[in-house]
Amino acid sequence: MPNDKFKSLALLAIGGNSITKADQEGNIPQQFSNSRKTAQHILDMLAQGYNLVITHGNGPQIGNTLLRVELSSHSVYPLPLDTCVSDTQGGMGYMLQQVIGNTLREEGIKKIPLTIITQVLVDQNDPAFLNPTKPIGPFYSQTKAQDLIRENGWKIIEDSGRGYRRVVPSPRPLEIIEAEAIKALIRNGFLVIAAGGGGIPVVKDNNNLRGIEAVIDKDLASSLLASQIQAELLLISTDVEQVAIFYNTPKEIKLSNITLKEAEKYLNDGHFPAGSMGPKILASIAFLKGGGKTVIITNPQNIGNALAGKTGTKITLN
Repeated sequence: MPNDKFKSLALLAIGGNSITKADQEGNIPQQFSNSRKTAQHILDMLAQGYNLVITHGNGPQIGNTLLRVELSSHSVYPLPLDTCVSDTQGGMGYMLQQVIGNTLREEGIKKIPLTIITQVLVDQNDPAFLNPTKPIGPFYSQTKAQDLIRENGWKIIEDSGRGYRRVVPSPRPLEIIEAEAIKALIRNGFLVIAAGGGGIPVVKDNNNLRGIEAVIDKDLASSLLASQIQAELLLISTDVEQVAIFYNTPKEIKLSNITLKEAEKYLNDGHFPAGSMGPKILASIAFLKGGGKTVIITNPQNIGNALAGKTGTKITLN
């Protein structure tokens, strides 16, 4: 039966680095421990009366999956990138589904979390396929990188002095294939976990779907899903408490409340780099232009305070 207690719909986008910390090995017990902490912060949103959909990143996890594929290639068949994304969606969804479910039961909240393996439509003629830019997987030596380019036809670039790394296309998401199913689950009171890792990129051949070697930005996919399910709030959980302009300089200014117009201006002025806050601001702009009311950007431990207007960065239409 539908749960009428939760009326306003919000989408919470969790970063993959919230589940695998930069200073950790990232093993499964650590991921479960970090996910339990994240589940506690989710209670803050439910306490505000929101019905909730959760998305999550998978950057560290997809990197480890690709490394396993490479290391085992001499004995088992390789997995294409779209299958690797689906595997991390399932594995991380199971973990979040379990720890969130445990947390809700402990609090006496009768709401069942459910994971949806999510496909996301992209255009096979997207310019991103001509210029792969998204780094994934492990770092290689120059010699190993040259071997992989020759053997697999990969595009590999030197990455900030840290070694050589594979880059893949990151096309713009166009449609969440399972959006109607997600909406039906929301109406029936489920807490839905969807679009993990930005979703599995698929293209249409005639009227059939086919997976493709690419990754989709998690925040842009989250924004699209939030728009398709008509969420009122998009909350992007990241590693900073507030968005800032002139970031990490003596002129740094933290932003508490800004409008859509101001967000666009700061983005155009170059304050939000593509490899950092840029995709989150682009996702915020797309959500507000697609009918959303509010975006909040903050770190996991401040979700409750941000919802109460005490911290975080709130972006609104006016």
